[in-house]
Amino acid sequence: MAAHTPYLCRTPWRQGFRQRNGVKLMGVNIRNPREYCENFLMIRDKKQRLVPLKFKPAQENLYNIIKEEHQAGRPVRLIVLKGRQEGISTVTEALMFQDAATRPLVRTLIVAHRDDATANLFNMNKLFYDCLPRPVQPMRKNSNAKELVFENPTRDEEMKRRRPGLRSRIKCVTAGGKGAGRSDTLTNVHLSEYAFWPGDKKGLMAGVMQAVPDDPNTMVIIESTANGFNEFKELWDGAVAGTNGWRPVFLPWYMEPEYRKPVEPGTVWTDEERKLQEQYGLDEKQLAWRRWCIRVNLGGDEQLFRQEYPNTPDEAFLLSGDPYFDNDVIMARRRAAEEPLRVGLFEHDEPEIEGGMPRNWRFADQEKGYIRIYEEPIPGRPYVLGGDTAGEGSDCFTAYVLDNTDGHQVAELQQPLSEILYARQLFCLGHYYNTALIGVEVNFSTYPEMKLEEWHYPKLYQRERFDTFTGEMVKAFGWVTSHKTRPIILAGLHTVMEEAPELVVSFQTLGEMLTFVYGKNRKPQAAEGEHDDLVLAAAIAHAIRGQQRYTVELAEGEKRAWTADMWEDYRAADAQTREKMAKMWGKPK
Repeated sequence: MAAHTPYLCRTPWRQGFRQRNGVKLMGVNIRNPREYCENFLMIRDKKQRLVPLKFKPAQENLYNIIKEEHQAGRPVRLIVLKGRQEGISTVTEALMFQDAATRPLVRTLIVAHRDDATANLFNMNKLFYDCLPRPVQPMRKNSNAKELVFENPTRDEEMKRRRPGLRSRIKCVTAGGKGAGRSDTLTNVHLSEYAFWPGDKKGLMAGVMQAVPDDPNTMVIIESTANGFNEFKELWDGAVAGTNGWRPVFLPWYMEPEYRKPVEPGTVWTDEERKLQEQYGLDEKQLAWRRWCIRVNLGGDEQLFRQEYPNTPDEAFLLSGDPYFDNDVIMARRRAAEEPLRVGLFEHDEPEIEGGMPRNWRFADQEKGYIRIYEEPIPGRPYVLGGDTAGEGSDCFTAYVLDNTDGHQVAELQQPLSEILYARQLFCLGHYYNTALIGVEVNFSTYPEMKLEEWHYPKLYQRERFDTFTGEMVKAFGWVTSHKTRPIILAGLHTVMEEAPELVVSFQTLGEMLTFVYGKNRKPQAAEGEHDDLVLAAAIAHAIRGQQRYTVELAEGEKRAWTADMWEDYRAADAQTREKMAKMWGKPK
């Protein structure tokens, strides 16, 4: 037993990343995770051969991120969105095995989505142990469960007291089963294929996470391929937004060096393949493998390839639900989306009375403002603003502003719940864009619309409604989304995205479109856990355009350059029509 020395090593893992001359066995610093893994651990490769573990690009990427977190003194909390068979589970298991096999009192929990996956991960850890060189093997106690217990197996109490071993352990369980860590204190946790866990994912994860102390020597890695807009997508979105304490890690398929095939003579690449090559820096052998995989492994289903082997996080979730819009088009638009010219909000004098009108307003740039401006207002241009108030579980008020000459988006508003703040921002935003036509949804709250009327905003959308007292149709301000109007305005927005998707420029609005799907009874709506406030604001804006002029209003005496088509129409018209054209288009230069 004298050769079993690793239990003497008490160096915290985060220090192991920095050590050059740590505790060495067989010339290897056993507390340096990468040195240990690549010198001592064996794996089964895809040809079922036993080979040494050598980090591949995707694995090295993950390792370097873990190293960054440790060296910054932060507890490692990573959520990993991956393509298939990139070795992420393997490198995660290897790093956690190294910690448990070289340091005392380490508690590692591995939770897989199915029993067979649990068995595979346990067998991987057992293979790590069985193939370790004898001087590096920690003492191990027999266990009937899917568990490795690194402690002295002797029944001699005196011997066990003097040489207890590491007293670390690695336990593998299946999500939804028993032993998920509620009663233990955990050092490392690997939550594998979280998107595919059965039952109450959030409840099970909450139970596990309460067992992990907020300590820089702890590590939790959630890794999964995508599986619809479920709890994994929600967790991923929170990590990307920086709101839930997790660091997002995306690992695209082309990081895997084995995903390559020889290029057959005479191969002709499609425009789509050439575009992918340019966007993601692919070489022709990677394109050849992609084409082969789609044809042979995925039955010719190119969209399924994008879910299983994504280029981007958006693609990973692409096939979730039944999309209302063309997601290929939307993703192309999102890739081309430009940053706003300005981000901020409208500041104004403090109103003298409660609920008072904003005065002396001005736009103020703020990094975390909730108004995004993509194009500054142009004098004489007609603008339209559609507004969607918070309701049905939404937590944001939104507005979508378009140039009514051609319908392209120029600005948007997306703010947390506050009706008076929303009303004041709408008032200022409308005036900012040449007194835009404003149509605000009044289903869940009439307050913002009421304030705009009270403040005498001059250009509000009007609808007709039936007055039950007089029995007549009367004019009323504000937009009502009903079972009759909702399909119509969404169909209008759908047409826009089919025929002129370049009119929508916002990354955020396009993102909501990406998660806008057919739900129960084929009702178009936001996928579970997603929002559609910006989508509906855009739909309202396009629906009310008819109550705003479509032409530029020139200042008196101002001349305008006419196009060749305008001159052609003018010359072909009679005198009366020519007079109307000149009035509508402005006098030609």
